[in-house]
Amino acid sequence: MAQCLGQVFSKDKTFRPRKRFEPGTQRFELYKRAQASLKSGLDLRKVVQLPDGENINDWIAVHVVDFFNRINLIYGTVSEFCTEKSCPIMSGGPRYEYRWQDGDQYKRPTKLPALIYMNLLMNWIESLINNEDIFPTRVGVPFPKNFQQVCKKILSRLFRVFVHVYIHHFDMICSMGAEAHINTCYKHYFYFISEFSLIDHSELEPLKEMTERICH
Repeated sequence: MAQCLGQVFSKDKTFRPRKRFEPGTQRFELYKRAQASLKSGLDLRKVVQLPDGENINDWIAVHVVDFFNRINLIYGTVSEFCTEKSCPIMSGGPRYEYRWQDGDQYKRPTKLPALIYMNLLMNWIESLINNEDIFPTRVGVPFPKNFQQVCKKILSRLFRVFVHVYIHHFDMICSMGAEAHINTCYKHYFYFISEFSLIDHSELEPLKEMTERICH
């Protein structure tokens, strides 16, 4: 299993370059602490809790970037099977369809193949993460007042990747021996958004049964 996961979740499979934290910064230290807690086998419900004395926006920023990286990696493993022919609509089964709107190129909600939707989504998130006015990296520069609202939207849209992968590509994930990995990533994500009320739980309806099975 370890060998299989090592082959599946490799750098070559990443959907796009991973975003990293600058060594020596507070956010890098928080990231290392969060990763150490994950690897220690602690209860994920406790892992997501804000450490004493830390800034909540720093904690959220670290996790948004980390989830962006990890969900990229998960989608990257199935992206070659997620084609315009196999997935002509970005959806989560017959009941849920996601349309893309960014206020720029797509000013109205637009129906797109899943692969194109994913590319647009990851480009959009990457542009926000790289925007110093939204995710400041310099010491002493404050987060904008709408920072948590931006993060809520990012996390809400990343949830749609889980929906599509679980409903349309889970057989492929299982055949790769990666079910435990994606389940752990989803549990971490779910406990984090729940801890800080970052997503309205009505938006989680597409994966309600699976969430109840693995997160409760």
